This record gives sequence, structure tokens and C-alpha cells, in this order.
Amino acid sequence: MNELIRQDLAAKPDGILEQVADKHGVPMQVVLDCLPPEAAMRVPGNLYQEIWQDLTEWGVITLVVHTRDGVFECEGSIPDGTLGHGYFNIHGETPIGGHLRMERCRSIYFIDRPFFGKRSCSVQFVNEEGGVMFKIFVGRHEDRALRPEQVTRFEALRTRYQQTP
Repeated sequence: MNELIRQDLAAKPDGILEQVADKHGVPMQVVLDCLPPEAAMRVPGNLYQEIWQDLTEWGVITLVVHTRDGVFECEGSIPDGTLGHGYFNIHGETPIGGHLRMERCRSIYFIDRPFFGKRSCSVQFVNEEGGVMFKIFVGRHEDRALRPEQVTRFEALRTRYQQTP
């Protein structure tokens, strides 16, 4: 199965990963694990608070929730989060807010790959079933170019966790 997924990814390296997962009837984590090492790096989900804290300093990003029923995108700054009542609660002066069950976060992926011909960098939070809870993408300027200061932060964060045993 994984070899077929890798063949699909090689045939369309900038395609929609959720479509590959649906085609093969597997959770997104299986597809993420089939990406080449330079395109995907996984860290344990229990690092979410450290990673989230770094993301609060990135400025305007795009948060994406992609389900079979649609894709929800929200631009804004990542607010601070606090633990309480069984949730990681995020709140602040931004359109991004809510209550997350982060104890269900099994893995976090740093994804750096083309998407429809343009470089795309994201941090994807994966749940216990291997589904993506949500994704945080490096923001883009009006001309669709990635924000270079956020690319630098993304690369630095990924490198920091590459060196973590």
C-alpha cells in the first residue's frame, strides 16, 4: 500500500494529500509518512505546547481545517493557549480561537512541499486515529509569495526538533 501511495505522490508531487488518503482509504498520517524525508518530519504530539508557543510569534498565518466536507481557512495570528477543563483553550485579539483536545494529538508534522506549483510550508497536528486535526501554514503576501520571516522561523523550528532525540 505504501508503495502505491509513494507512486501517486511522485506522479503528482504538488497535489492534494487528502485526495491521496481518500483514494487509498488510509488516514492522512499514512500519506504524510510516505512523503520524502525532506518534505515531512514528524515529532511527538506532546510537544504541542512548545511548538504552539513558537507559532504565537509568527504573525499572520493561515489555519486550515480540511475534512471530507470542506476546507475551512482562517487568517490571523496564533493566540496564546492555556490548559483548562480538559482543553487547550486559545483566545485573544484574533479570529483564531476555540478549545482543542490536544491530549489527542499523537504527532506533529513539519511539511515543506510544493502545492499547485508553489512552495508550501505547514505544521500539521495529527490525532490518535491518524487524521489531521488542523494545519498552520506559513503566511503569504498579496503576490502569493511566502512570508520570508515565517519561512525562516519554520525552518528554525523544524531544525530544532530534528536535533531532538
